[in-house]
Amino acid sequence: MSELLQLIVNGLMTGAILAIGAVGVTLVLGILRLLHVAHGDTIAFGAYAGLLVASAFGDNMVAGIVGAILATAVLAVGLDYILWRPLRRRQAGLVSLLLTSIGLALVLRHAIFWVVGANPRQYPLDLLRVFELGPVRLSLSQVIALVLASASILLVGWLFARTNIGKRMRALSDDFSLAAVVGIDVNRTILLIWALSGALAGLAGVLQGLVRNSFNPNLGFQLLLPVFAAVVLGGIGSAYGALAGGLILGLAMEVATWDGLLGGVPASYKQVVAFAVLILVLIVRPEGVFGKAELR
Repeated sequence: MSELLQLIVNGLMTGAILAIGAVGVTLVLGILRLLHVAHGDTIAFGAYAGLLVASAFGDNMVAGIVGAILATAVLAVGLDYILWRPLRRRQAGLVSLLLTSIGLALVLRHAIFWVVGANPRQYPLDLLRVFELGPVRLSLSQVIALVLASASILLVGWLFARTNIGKRMRALSDDFSLAAVVGIDVNRTILLIWALSGALAGLAGVLQGLVRNSFNPNLGFQLLLPVFAAVVLGGIGSAYGALAGGLILGLAMEVATWDGLLGGVPASYKQVVAFAVLILVLIVRPEGVFGKAELR
Protein backbone atom coordinates (compact mmCIF):
# COMPACT_ATOMS: atom_id res chain seq x y z
CA MET A 1 0.00 0.00 0.00
CA SER A 2 2.88 2.39 0.72
CA GLU A 3 4.12 1.83 -2.84
CA LEU A 4 0.68 2.69 -4.20
CA LEU A 5 0.53 5.91 -2.16
CA GLN A 6 3.96 6.89 -3.46
CA LEU A 7 2.84 6.24 -7.05
CA ILE A 8 -0.35 8.27 -6.54
CA VAL A 9 1.66 11.26 -5.31
CA ASN A 10 4.09 10.84 -8.21
CA GLY A 11 1.13 10.62 -10.57
CA LEU A 12 -0.40 13.82 -9.25
CA MET A 13 2.94 15.54 -9.73
CA THR A 14 3.36 14.23 -13.28
CA GLY A 15 -0.26 15.03 -14.06
CA ALA A 16 0.01 18.57 -12.73
CA ILE A 17 2.98 19.27 -15.02
CA LEU A 18 1.10 17.81 -18.00
CA ALA A 19 -1.94 19.89 -17.03
CA ILE A 20 0.03 23.14 -16.92
CA GLY A 21 1.58 22.41 -20.31
CA ALA A 22 -1.78 21.34 -21.74
CA VAL A 23 -3.53 24.56 -20.73
CA GLY A 24 -0.96 26.53 -22.73
CA VAL A 25 -1.61 24.34 -25.78
CA THR A 26 -5.39 24.47 -25.46
CA LEU A 27 -5.42 28.27 -25.16
CA VAL A 28 -3.71 28.62 -28.53
CA LEU A 29 -5.60 25.76 -30.15
CA GLY A 30 -9.05 26.60 -28.80
CA ILE A 31 -8.88 30.33 -29.51
CA LEU A 32 -6.39 30.86 -32.33
CA ARG A 33 -7.01 27.49 -34.04
CA LEU A 34 -3.28 26.79 -34.12
CA LEU A 35 -1.87 23.35 -33.32
CA HIS A 36 1.26 24.70 -31.66
CA VAL A 37 3.79 21.89 -32.13
CA ALA A 38 6.56 24.25 -30.99
CA HIS A 39 5.02 24.37 -27.50
CA GLY A 40 7.19 21.46 -26.40
CA ASP A 41 10.38 23.25 -27.34
CA THR A 42 9.05 26.40 -25.68
CA ILE A 43 8.84 24.30 -22.51
CA ALA A 44 12.49 23.30 -22.98
CA PHE A 45 13.40 26.97 -23.45
CA GLY A 46 11.73 27.70 -20.10
CA ALA A 47 13.72 24.97 -18.36
CA TYR A 48 17.04 26.41 -19.59
CA ALA A 49 15.98 30.01 -18.99
CA GLY A 50 15.27 29.08 -15.37
CA LEU A 51 18.66 27.44 -15.03
CA LEU A 52 20.52 30.42 -16.51
CA VAL A 53 18.68 32.97 -14.34
CA ALA A 54 19.14 30.88 -11.18
CA SER A 55 22.89 30.64 -11.88
CA ALA A 56 23.11 34.38 -12.55
CA PHE A 57 21.55 35.09 -9.14
CA GLY A 58 23.83 32.84 -7.13
CA ASP A 59 21.90 29.57 -7.58
CA ASN A 60 18.67 31.21 -6.41
CA MET A 61 15.80 28.97 -7.54
CA VAL A 62 13.13 31.58 -6.77
CA ALA A 63 14.81 33.92 -9.25
CA GLY A 64 15.17 31.01 -11.67
CA ILE A 65 11.46 30.17 -11.58
CA VAL A 66 10.36 33.79 -11.98
CA GLY A 67 12.94 34.31 -14.72
CA ALA A 68 11.76 31.23 -16.62
CA ILE A 69 8.13 32.37 -16.51
CA LEU A 70 8.95 35.91 -17.65
CA ALA A 71 11.49 34.90 -20.32
CA THR A 72 9.19 32.34 -21.90
CA ALA A 73 6.23 34.74 -21.85
CA VAL A 74 8.39 37.34 -23.62
CA LEU A 75 9.49 34.72 -26.16
CA ALA A 76 5.88 33.76 -26.91
CA VAL A 77 4.76 37.38 -27.30
CA GLY A 78 7.78 38.19 -29.46
CA LEU A 79 7.05 35.25 -31.75
CA ASP A 80 3.47 36.46 -32.12
CA TYR A 81 4.69 39.86 -33.29
CA ILE A 82 7.33 38.42 -35.62
CA LEU A 83 5.62 35.30 -36.91
CA TRP A 84 2.00 34.59 -36.01
CA ARG A 85 0.47 38.04 -36.42
CA PRO A 86 1.72 38.45 -40.02
CA LEU A 87 0.36 34.97 -40.82
CA ARG A 88 -3.04 35.90 -39.32
CA ARG A 89 -3.17 39.04 -41.45
CA ARG A 90 -2.54 36.94 -44.55
CA GLN A 91 -5.19 34.47 -43.34
CA ALA A 92 -2.80 31.55 -43.61
CA GLY A 93 -4.48 28.16 -43.76
CA LEU A 94 -4.34 25.45 -41.10
CA VAL A 95 -1.74 23.43 -43.01
CA SER A 96 0.52 26.47 -43.43
CA LEU A 97 0.24 27.27 -39.72
CA LEU A 98 0.99 23.68 -38.76
CA LEU A 99 4.08 23.50 -40.98
CA THR A 100 5.27 26.84 -39.63
CA SER A 101 4.88 25.55 -36.08
CA ILE A 102 6.84 22.39 -36.90
CA GLY A 103 9.60 24.50 -38.43
CA LEU A 104 9.65 26.78 -35.39
CA ALA A 105 9.96 23.74 -33.11
CA LEU A 106 13.03 22.55 -35.00
CA VAL A 107 14.59 26.02 -34.94
CA LEU A 108 14.04 26.43 -31.19
CA ARG A 109 15.36 22.96 -30.37
CA HIS A 110 18.51 23.29 -32.41
CA ALA A 111 19.08 26.82 -31.13
CA ILE A 112 19.03 25.44 -27.58
CA PHE A 113 21.44 22.66 -28.57
CA TRP A 114 23.71 25.26 -30.19
CA VAL A 115 23.74 27.61 -27.18
CA VAL A 116 23.91 25.18 -24.23
CA GLY A 117 25.07 21.91 -25.79
CA ALA A 118 23.66 18.41 -25.42
CA ASN A 119 25.07 17.57 -21.97
CA PRO A 120 22.46 17.01 -19.24
CA ARG A 121 21.99 19.88 -16.79
CA GLN A 122 20.40 20.08 -13.36
CA TYR A 123 19.11 22.75 -11.04
CA PRO A 124 21.20 23.87 -8.05
CA LEU A 125 19.33 21.90 -5.38
CA ASP A 126 20.37 19.34 -2.80
CA LEU A 127 19.25 16.09 -4.45
CA LEU A 128 19.96 14.08 -1.32
CA ARG A 129 17.53 16.01 0.88
CA VAL A 130 14.40 13.91 1.34
CA PHE A 131 11.12 14.61 3.15
CA GLU A 132 9.07 11.76 4.58
CA LEU A 133 5.30 12.18 4.83
CA GLY A 134 4.26 8.86 6.32
CA PRO A 135 5.02 6.21 3.70
CA VAL A 136 5.62 8.83 0.99
CA ARG A 137 9.15 10.06 0.29
CA LEU A 138 9.75 13.24 -1.70
CA SER A 139 12.97 14.97 -2.66
CA LEU A 140 13.31 18.73 -2.23
CA SER A 141 12.86 19.26 -5.97
CA GLN A 142 9.67 17.17 -5.92
CA VAL A 143 8.27 19.14 -2.99
CA ILE A 144 8.92 22.42 -4.79
CA ALA A 145 7.38 21.07 -8.01
CA LEU A 146 4.30 19.73 -6.23
CA VAL A 147 3.63 22.98 -4.37
CA LEU A 148 4.15 25.18 -7.42
CA ALA A 149 2.10 22.94 -9.70
CA SER A 150 -0.82 22.81 -7.25
CA ALA A 151 -0.79 26.58 -6.75
CA SER A 152 -0.59 27.16 -10.50
CA ILE A 153 -3.58 24.93 -11.25
CA LEU A 154 -5.68 26.78 -8.67
CA LEU A 155 -4.54 30.13 -10.08
CA VAL A 156 -5.36 29.14 -13.65
CA GLY A 157 -8.83 27.94 -12.60
CA TRP A 158 -9.46 31.25 -10.82
CA LEU A 159 -8.20 33.22 -13.82
CA PHE A 160 -10.66 31.63 -16.22
CA ALA A 161 -13.61 31.61 -13.84
CA ARG A 162 -13.34 34.96 -12.05
CA THR A 163 -11.42 37.54 -14.06
CA ASN A 164 -12.18 39.78 -17.02
CA ILE A 165 -9.18 38.33 -18.84
CA GLY A 166 -10.75 34.88 -18.69
CA LYS A 167 -14.08 36.24 -19.94
CA ARG A 168 -12.37 37.99 -22.85
CA MET A 169 -10.55 34.80 -23.80
CA ARG A 170 -13.79 32.82 -23.73
CA ALA A 171 -15.45 35.46 -25.89
CA LEU A 172 -12.69 35.19 -28.50
CA SER A 173 -12.99 31.41 -28.53
CA ASP A 174 -16.65 31.82 -29.51
CA ASP A 175 -16.35 34.49 -32.23
CA PHE A 176 -13.60 37.01 -33.01
CA SER A 177 -15.89 39.41 -34.87
CA LEU A 178 -18.59 39.41 -32.21
CA ALA A 179 -15.97 39.94 -29.49
CA ALA A 180 -14.65 42.98 -31.36
CA VAL A 181 -18.19 44.38 -31.77
CA VAL A 182 -18.81 44.30 -28.02
CA GLY A 183 -15.60 46.28 -27.39
CA ILE A 184 -12.97 43.62 -26.72
CA ASP A 185 -9.50 44.57 -27.95
CA VAL A 186 -8.79 41.45 -30.00
CA ASN A 187 -5.08 42.04 -30.62
CA ARG A 188 -4.38 42.83 -26.97
CA THR A 189 -6.27 39.75 -25.84
CA ILE A 190 -4.31 37.59 -28.29
CA LEU A 191 -1.09 38.95 -26.81
CA LEU A 192 -2.35 38.03 -23.35
CA ILE A 193 -3.14 34.53 -24.62
CA TRP A 194 0.40 34.11 -25.92
CA ALA A 195 1.90 35.60 -22.76
CA LEU A 196 -0.10 33.23 -20.55
CA SER A 197 0.66 30.24 -22.77
CA GLY A 198 4.37 31.11 -22.69
CA ALA A 199 4.40 31.68 -18.94
CA LEU A 200 2.77 28.29 -18.34
CA ALA A 201 5.26 26.66 -20.71
CA GLY A 202 8.14 28.23 -18.80
CA LEU A 203 6.75 27.00 -15.49
CA ALA A 204 6.15 23.51 -16.90
CA GLY A 205 9.74 23.42 -18.13
CA VAL A 206 11.16 24.27 -14.71
CA LEU A 207 8.88 21.79 -12.94
CA GLN A 208 9.77 19.00 -15.36
CA GLY A 209 13.45 19.79 -14.92
CA LEU A 210 13.04 19.65 -11.15
CA VAL A 211 11.18 16.35 -11.17
CA ARG A 212 13.61 14.68 -13.57
CA ASN A 213 16.66 16.05 -11.66
CA SER A 214 18.58 16.38 -14.94
CA PHE A 215 17.46 17.38 -18.43
CA ASN A 216 18.67 18.11 -21.94
CA PRO A 217 17.25 20.10 -24.90
CA ASN A 218 14.94 17.20 -25.83
CA LEU A 219 12.97 17.69 -22.61
CA GLY A 220 10.10 19.53 -24.30
CA PHE A 221 9.91 17.18 -27.28
CA GLN A 222 9.60 14.21 -24.93
CA LEU A 223 6.79 15.96 -23.04
CA LEU A 224 4.90 17.10 -26.14
CA LEU A 225 2.90 13.96 -26.97
CA PRO A 226 1.58 13.42 -23.39
CA VAL A 227 0.64 17.13 -23.28
CA PHE A 228 -1.30 16.83 -26.56
CA ALA A 229 -2.92 13.65 -25.23
CA ALA A 230 -4.08 15.59 -22.15
CA VAL A 231 -5.57 18.30 -24.39
CA VAL A 232 -7.53 15.77 -26.46
CA LEU A 233 -8.58 13.74 -23.43
CA GLY A 234 -9.97 16.80 -21.66
CA GLY A 235 -11.72 18.12 -24.77
CA ILE A 236 -10.08 20.33 -27.38
CA GLY A 237 -10.46 23.99 -26.43
CA SER A 238 -11.45 23.38 -22.81
CA ALA A 239 -9.00 24.85 -20.30
CA TYR A 240 -10.61 22.96 -17.43
CA GLY A 241 -10.56 19.82 -19.55
CA ALA A 242 -6.82 20.25 -20.14
CA LEU A 243 -6.27 20.41 -16.39
CA ALA A 244 -8.39 17.32 -15.79
CA GLY A 245 -6.85 15.44 -18.72
CA GLY A 246 -3.33 16.08 -17.47
CA LEU A 247 -4.12 14.84 -13.97
CA ILE A 248 -5.91 11.73 -15.28
CA LEU A 249 -3.02 10.79 -17.55
CA GLY A 250 -0.40 11.48 -14.89
CA LEU A 251 -2.14 9.19 -12.40
CA ALA A 252 -2.68 6.49 -15.02
CA MET A 253 0.96 6.57 -16.14
CA GLU A 254 2.35 6.20 -12.61
CA VAL A 255 -0.21 3.85 -11.03
CA ALA A 256 0.05 1.49 -14.03
CA THR A 257 3.58 0.59 -12.86
CA TRP A 258 2.28 -0.66 -9.47
CA ASP A 259 3.17 -4.31 -8.80
CA GLY A 260 -0.32 -4.87 -7.41
CA LEU A 261 -1.79 -4.46 -10.92
CA LEU A 262 -0.79 -7.87 -12.25
CA GLY A 263 2.85 -6.96 -11.78
CA GLY A 264 2.52 -3.53 -13.35
CA VAL A 265 3.94 -2.32 -16.65
CA PRO A 266 7.61 -1.38 -17.15
CA ALA A 267 8.34 2.29 -16.53
CA SER A 268 9.42 2.68 -20.16
CA TYR A 269 5.82 1.96 -21.21
CA LYS A 270 4.25 4.88 -19.33
CA GLN A 271 3.48 6.82 -22.51
CA VAL A 272 1.88 3.71 -23.99
CA VAL A 273 -0.42 3.62 -20.96
CA ALA A 274 -1.26 7.31 -21.46
CA PHE A 275 -2.36 6.77 -25.04
CA ALA A 276 -4.23 3.57 -24.15
CA VAL A 277 -6.25 5.57 -21.61
CA LEU A 278 -6.81 8.29 -24.22
CA ILE A 279 -8.11 5.78 -26.77
CA LEU A 280 -10.43 4.09 -24.27
CA VAL A 281 -11.93 7.40 -23.14
CA LEU A 282 -12.41 8.64 -26.70
CA ILE A 283 -14.20 5.41 -27.67
CA VAL A 284 -16.77 6.17 -24.96
CA ARG A 285 -16.73 9.96 -25.29
CA PRO A 286 -15.22 11.10 -28.61
CA GLU A 287 -15.46 14.79 -27.73
CA GLY A 288 -13.30 14.35 -24.62
CA VAL A 289 -14.12 14.65 -20.94
CA PHE A 290 -15.28 18.27 -21.11
CA GLY A 291 -17.01 18.08 -24.46
CA LYS A 292 -17.23 20.99 -26.81
CA ALA A 293 -14.30 22.35 -28.81
CA GLU A 294 -14.27 25.79 -27.26
CA LEU A 295 -12.56 27.53 -24.38
CA ARG A 296 -14.87 27.39 -21.39
